Amino acid sequence: MVHDHRAVQGGTARAAIFGISDGLVSNVALVLGVAAAAGAASDGSAVVVAGVSGLLAGAASMAAGEYVSMKAQNELIERELRIERESLLANPKMEVRELQAIYKSRGIDDETARQFAEAIHEDIEVALEVHAREELGVDPNDIGDPSGAAISSFIAFAIGAILPLLPWFFAAGAAAMVASAVVGLVAAAVVGGALAVFTERSIFRTALRQVAWAAGACTITFAIGSLLGTTIA
Repeated sequence: MVHDHRAVQGGTARAAIFGISDGLVSNVALVLGVAAAAGAASDGSAVVVAGVSGLLAGAASMAAGEYVSMKAQNELIERELRIERESLLANPKMEVRELQAIYKSRGIDDETARQFAEAIHEDIEVALEVHAREELGVDPNDIGDPSGAAISSFIAFAIGAILPLLPWFFAAGAAAMVASAVVGLVAAAVVGGALAVFTERSIFRTALRQVAWAAGACTITFAIGSLLGTTIA
């Protein structure tokens, strides 16, 4: 049976999924927390300022974090590949025995494992790729794009963060708070459902998990915001 695999090593898809989820949860919590502190009589300007600030700061932080972490990871992988290439050139027999031992550990008989290893080492680029996969667990041809991950993360976070803020551009007070909470929870369910389709897991369970996390964050920040609002007043 022929089946397809999704590219999961690059990091762009992961950055987008994590970004939109984080943007949604963090900003709906921030918006409701500030709204609770400001009070139902507020015109909503403080909520909009806080929400937009949270969106920009969060998106920039997510993008920078993704870029730095993936860049560092790629540099570490490149270092290991350089060391492996040098070893292949300096100690080819040792590397053949090393690969032979790996194949033997997987149940291949000694002679066949030796033949496989020697055939692979006839081309150093092929040998480097195989050793990278077997020893490092990475594909040297697909080590991720830091810039792509950063841009994907920024855009995804911004999309997630703007959703719970939309009601405050058209309303204020209790109505905007309720609308913001509803939009946030519905969007969390949609994100969970999309993630379930991508990972081929239960849509209901994954959506429920996303909603539970969003609801928990909203409840905590709303309670703290209400407490602060009462204390300050």
